[in-house]
Amino acid sequence: MRYFIETLGCQMNLSDSQRLASELERIGHHAAMTPGEADILVVNTCVVRQSAEDKAYNRLHEFNRLKKHNPDKVIGVMGCLVGVKDALKLRQRVPFVDVFMAPSDPQPMVEFLYSRMDEAEVLELESRARQQRDALQDGDILLPAHEQGQLVSAHVPVVYGCSHSCSFCIIPRRRGIERSRRVGEIVAHVRSLAGQGVKEVTLLGQIVDRYGKDIPDGPDLADLLRIVHGVAEETGIERIRFLTSHPNWMTDKLLDTVAELPRVMPHIEVPIQAGDDEVLSRMKRGYTADQYRALVARIRERIPDVAIHTDIIVGFPGETAEQFQHTYDILAELKLDKAHLARYSPRPHTLSARTMPDDVPDEEKRRRLQALEDLQAQVLAKINSRYLGKMVSVLVEDRHKGKWRGRTPQNKLVFFEDAADWKGRLADVEITWTGPWSMQGRLPRPEPEDTPLVVFAG
Repeated sequence: MRYFIETLGCQMNLSDSQRLASELERIGHHAAMTPGEADILVVNTCVVRQSAEDKAYNRLHEFNRLKKHNPDKVIGVMGCLVGVKDALKLRQRVPFVDVFMAPSDPQPMVEFLYSRMDEAEVLELESRARQQRDALQDGDILLPAHEQGQLVSAHVPVVYGCSHSCSFCIIPRRRGIERSRRVGEIVAHVRSLAGQGVKEVTLLGQIVDRYGKDIPDGPDLADLLRIVHGVAEETGIERIRFLTSHPNWMTDKLLDTVAELPRVMPHIEVPIQAGDDEVLSRMKRGYTADQYRALVARIRERIPDVAIHTDIIVGFPGETAEQFQHTYDILAELKLDKAHLARYSPRPHTLSARTMPDDVPDEEKRRRLQALEDLQAQVLAKINSRYLGKMVSVLVEDRHKGKWRGRTPQNKLVFFEDAADWKGRLADVEITWTGPWSMQGRLPRPEPEDTPLVVFAG
């Protein structure tokens, strides 16, 4: 049988889909290139905004149309649409779905597929899976066959769930409370990825800085980075990143660790969400705009050449034009390297949806979003222009439209042309063109060899 997984949403969902694919391949299934070729169809869902939830339902109904032509097809839904507890209402809304999987839990699909086999098939698969598990360490992951030796960058979850309930966020309800993975499990995961050709790992958490907070006397994220850095040096992992951070939990110890370890990239993702103190208070973020300013200054002081990314929500309930202007002004002032922008969308059961009217018209939300997008394009054009004529180190990920594509330590996208195979390698690239969203470059020209001076006698 062949499977097809549609992944929506965040990097954690990408990691969860990878784990599901690995489990499906462990019991004998193979990836399909298109939904029409697949016997098993899965949508791994995101519900952080209404548009993402709508897209998930639309995709499930598209899969159902395929199932009507072939009733033997299996449809699964995974991720935040299901949540940590299977929702009866969801089953009623999509009765054609066969399997419901909570975030990071592929086991219901495996069990369902086993239920369709006879006992001899199950015993054979279990024996094969047991042999495979015996050859692996706890925490090892086998990438899906089509990614083995092909994936340059991979995600490693280090803490699942979230225990910090922002008033707008549905993630704690859908993914549950924080659960940190054991260090040994994370190390085995990183080692196994390195053995399959991965050159960059990104440590993931909803609030990654809170890694270890649920483990008495356990390591924190800075300690974990040192351990993973040692593994990277042993195994050939070139780069380490982590996301997403929270202003309340970013310590000087963590910043100094990033600055000290050469394979940990100078790239920090720390959302502000809004630039107005009253809006931040209603969001239950736990800091002020001035405290965020101070954090950005501290990051830049401690980490040379750092790139700082942020998230911003426009049109939060009660956000006035003046309050939005405060957000615009702080983004213009801080000149951050990337801003993930979104319009506020009320999510069921969150504090903001229960107690605050969604009173900013959608047209005004769109206007505010566009204003920030235009501002950020100007900011990035100026930031990236500083790279013109400079040499940057690029970890090459793949080819795109005939050019090699990769990223700098600051996670900036760079394209260059060359006939050699650069995938998975570090390239020193001279930047020849810059724009707000990417840069173009070339490999340095080889130095001409010295030639002897020939003197002709007259």
